[in-house]
Order: sequence, then C-alpha cells, then structure tokens
Amino acid sequence: MARVVCIGVGTVGCGWATVFARAGHEVVLYDADADAIAARALPRIEATLEQLGREMPTGETPADIRARIRVAGSLEEALSGAEVVQESVREDLAIKRALFDEIGAAAPDDCLLLSSTSALPGSQFLSDIPHPERALVGHPVNPPSHIPLVELCATPLTAPETVERARRFYTEAGMEPITVNKEIDGFILNRLQYTLVAEAMHLVGEGYCSAADIDRVMTSGLALRWASIGPFMTAHLNAHEGFAGFVGQLEGMMKKMGADARTDYDWGPDLVAKINDEMTRRQPVGAIPDAQSWRDRRILATRRLQSGDTAPGAKGDGTAPDRG
Repeated sequence: MARVVCIGVGTVGCGWATVFARAGHEVVLYDADADAIAARALPRIEATLEQLGREMPTGETPADIRARIRVAGSLEEALSGAEVVQESVREDLAIKRALFDEIGAAAPDDCLLLSSTSALPGSQFLSDIPHPERALVGHPVNPPSHIPLVELCATPLTAPETVERARRFYTEAGMEPITVNKEIDGFILNRLQYTLVAEAMHLVGEGYCSAADIDRVMTSGLALRWASIGPFMTAHLNAHEGFAGFVGQLEGMMKKMGADARTDYDWGPDLVAKINDEMTRRQPVGAIPDAQSWRDRRILATRRLQSGDTAPGAKGDGTAPDRG
C-alpha cells in the first residue's frame, strides 16, 4: 500500500482521505490552516466512515480505517516518503502554482502528483515543476467518498505511463476514472453540469417555471434514467433502431432546442437572490450539514441500486454494459 498525502482538507480533501484509507493506504493530511484539520476535517472524516458502515472492506471497522490517517505538521513532513499526492486546495491559480512549486521540490522524484482542480487546466500550474511528466489532473465529483467518477486529464508534459499509473491507482481505490483526451476548461462533468444549469437559469429567469420545478424535472424525470445509463444510452434505448434511429426521428427537434437554449443567458444578482430565497425556504442554510448527510445516504442507496440489477448485455456482475 502507498503513502498518500492529501493536501487541503475541505470537503473534497476529506473525501479523498476516506477513499484512500478505505483502500488500505497510509494517508497523511496537511493543510496550511492547521486548526481546520482538528476542528472540521477529522470529525468530517470520522462521520463519513461511520455513514459508509456497510460499505467497509470485509473485516474492517471505521476505527481500523481511521487509524491509517494521520496529520502532518508541515508540508515537508507530509511529503517525506510520499508516493502519491492529491492536492485539493482553493481554485486559485496563484495558490496552486506556489503550492506545486513547493510540492515539486520536496516530493520524491517518482511521486505521482494529482490535482483535484475542477476548472483550471493543469498545464497552467503543473508544467514548471521538477519532473512535470509525473503530474496530471484527477478531478473528482464532490464528495469523492460517495461518488466514484474521477476525470484524468494530462498536461502536454505528462508521460503516458503516468496517466496509466493514475488510472490503476484510482481504480484499485474503488474509483471509476475516465480520460479527458485534451485540456478544456471545466473538463467534462462541469461543462455538462453548468450548461444545463445555465439553461435552467434562463427558464426560471424568464418565468417558464420555478427553481423547484427544475429540480423536480431532474429528480422525477431525467435522473431516473441517467442514474443508470446516461444520456446517450437513454437515446439508444428509446428507439427500436438505437441511437441512429432516435436521431433520425428527432434530429430537427434536437437541433432546434439546442439553438434555442440560452446557455449565454445574462442572469444577474436579482435572479440569484430569487432562487436563493426559494432554496432557503425549502432548505434552511443552517441545516445544510444535515441535508448533506441525507444527500450522501441517498447517493449510497443509488449506487447500491446501480450495482444490484443485471442489465441486458451485462456479464452477470450486476452492472450495465455501459452506463453512458
């Protein structure tokens, strides 16, 4: 098992620490705000391990896994003997550049360097470090302790074997990596997510529906199919002739809706405040931690459902042939 260093202990960093410790690795936590580790990170990790209960490796308890996580008092201490680094600090280019300058200089030369950045191209802060061929983006979905997707995106200087090493590392830790073949702002998940949200802002802003209605369209409509098979497989199964047949029937509508969608809708603070007020009435901000715990339990239940039914074309392992 590897020594994995998690730098930055927000929700993403804590999620990663849980993932790696459950996989059997020794995990070292470091954050420039030392007080945040004791006050927020360790309690969050312990609560997550308790919630994951039945998902634990055979014969292990939350306490067994927690014992593999320790705290370093300095970055140099954290990086001593490190085999993998997962960085999850704030989305600020200057901060990431400065941090990876330190990491690149202090980490062992063969240490795998991974960034959780959700928006910044890795080449902007991973290229000017010692041995840039060992560094790439490993972008998760928040919280990675519950959601297995991770997007691997190399920089132009990343070695192909580094990408494969990262893929093996994440896969063996229970994650499901995809490859982003070339750099693009936001990678794949956020481009899809924010495009949909932009059109949702347009629909609410122009009075077509409420924010609650948008959420219901997803949870009672699109998400019921997409949780298992994704949009392309949904289309493929919605026509007797498969995806080509679906497009053949609906191409005109698809292109018209795509052209009509207002992903460039100029929403402003008034619309943000209106939606925030509606969301707050439904879910008070002070109770968000409890709601996050409820959300995470629902995510786990969905994942169990995803893996529990054998779909047509599957190999009997309880997973669909391709979830899209």
